[in-house]
Amino acid sequence: MKVAIVILNWNGKELLKKFLPSVIEYSKGCDIYVADNASTDDSVEFTKTYFPTINIIQNKINDGYAKGYNGALKHVDADVFCLLNSDVEVSKGWLQPVIDIFDTEHNTAIIQPKLLDYNNRDYFEYAGAAGGFIDKYGYPYCRGRIFNTIEKDNGQYNDIMTIFWASGACFFIRSSVFKALNGFDESFFAHMEEIDLCWRAYNSGYEVMYCGESEVYHVGGATLNDQNPIKTFLNFRNSLFTLVKNAKGHILLLLIPRLILDGMAGIKFLLELKFKHTFSVIRAHFSFYRRFLILIEQRKSQKNKRNYYKKKSIVINYYVNNKKHYETF
Repeated sequence: MKVAIVILNWNGKELLKKFLPSVIEYSKGCDIYVADNASTDDSVEFTKTYFPTINIIQNKINDGYAKGYNGALKHVDADVFCLLNSDVEVSKGWLQPVIDIFDTEHNTAIIQPKLLDYNNRDYFEYAGAAGGFIDKYGYPYCRGRIFNTIEKDNGQYNDIMTIFWASGACFFIRSSVFKALNGFDESFFAHMEEIDLCWRAYNSGYEVMYCGESEVYHVGGATLNDQNPIKTFLNFRNSLFTLVKNAKGHILLLLIPRLILDGMAGIKFLLELKFKHTFSVIRAHFSFYRRFLILIEQRKSQKNKRNYYKKKSIVINYYVNNKKHYETF
């Protein structure tokens, strides 16, 4: 099985300097690519000089994560793509457990390893932790992380199991499935496009797996941190995109409570004096309304939508019932 590791880069010279050595050391036999999204620093020349075994793909403009990877992967020949963030340190033996699953579980299209916090290594990392799920209103959460409550890694998720979505921080996908699904939805730009792709794969009959025998360490927030209102805008808007495009059931019954809950989140930001984040939620909704008819057409194209969610609402469980951990759901 031929595996290609593809790292999307934008002005990330320092990250490449810090994290490429572990990828090279622990990924023998794989082709490694840096896909550069029109960086304005000298990260491309730096990579060519100090890591000459790395393949370079240069995108002409920075169109975000989704379009950046869609364009770059057209130049990559492999059975499995590993889409790896530039701020991830991999560990010894990280690849083989994932390859073993692809070899034996032929209906598995996407796999995520255990994501731990690079700066606090005993804890899971926010972006994907131990595998993602989604609640009835389309809000994503992870084993090991519900909203901002992050669990310590005590070996409780050292398993291999089916999940709903895999984190884009370290995202393995069969190349044949990526191509069949036409890759990421480029309208997302960044954030949650991996959830949308997993959802489309799920609706097409494939499975997504978590492999706790493979560990990587993610810094997180290297491009947009949690305090950035742009990230708030993208997360709220793109989450609505995924719900309308992919969810089984009557769309209004799903949307009305979801929009109300988003409004409550906007009020919460307001009470916390995070005015820019409140405005980001409003912007996200108007952007969603403008694209609504296109999303409905995309929804119609998926004829085999499957039941997808845990029946409970993580918003109510977390904020009302005070349930902060995955095991309590």
